[in-house]
Amino acid sequence: MQSTSTDQTLNYLLDGVDHAAQKDRVKISDILSEFGNRAITPFILLVALLLVSPISGIPGTPTVAAIIIVLLSAQALFGQDKPWLPAWLMRLEIDSDRVRKATSWMRRPCDFLDRHHRERLTFLTVGPMRWVTLLTCVIIPLGWPFLEVLPFVSSLGAGTVSLFAFGLFTRDGIYVLGGYVVVCITVVTTVLVLT
Repeated sequence: MQSTSTDQTLNYLLDGVDHAAQKDRVKISDILSEFGNRAITPFILLVALLLVSPISGIPGTPTVAAIIIVLLSAQALFGQDKPWLPAWLMRLEIDSDRVRKATSWMRRPCDFLDRHHRERLTFLTVGPMRWVTLLTCVIIPLGWPFLEVLPFVSSLGAGTVSLFAFGLFTRDGIYVLGGYVVVCITVVTTVLVLT
C-alpha cells in the first residue's frame, strides 16, 4: 500500500472531531473550524461517517446530515474549494458525549479502511466520474428526512455516501465502485419489493 499523509486518514478526521468535542456541547462550527480551510470532500466524508454510527438514531440528525451533505456535495460539484454552511446550521449543537461515543464506535472500521486503501482505478475519482459521483451524493440524502421514522435506515445511505467520499478523498476508485454496487443492489431490491 502506498503511504499516505497523516491528514488523509479517517482517524485524523475522528481525532479532530474528538478534539472539538471537549466542551459539554459541540457546534458544527466547532468541528469545521478544527480542520481549517480544507477541501470539501473530507467534510462530506466526516458527516456521512458520523451518520453511520448510532448517532443517526437521534431525532433530527438524519435530516441535518442530509442538508449538510447535499449542500457540501453541490458545492464540490460546482467546483467550490472551501466548504460553506449557513449560519443557522453552524450554530446547531449536539451533546459532546454522544459525539465522542460515535467516534469511538467508528474507530475499528476506520482503522481497517485506513490500512486498506491506495490509489487505484483513479479514473473513477477524477473528471466526469467525479462529477457523477458528487451528483449521486447530492441525490442519495434527499430521502433521509422522510425515512427518520424508520430507525437507522439513513445509515445505509450514509454508508454509501461514505464509500463515495472516501474513494474521492483517497483517490481509491475501488471504494467509489463499491458505492455504486450498493446503489445498484438497493435499487434492484427496492424494485423487487415494490413490484
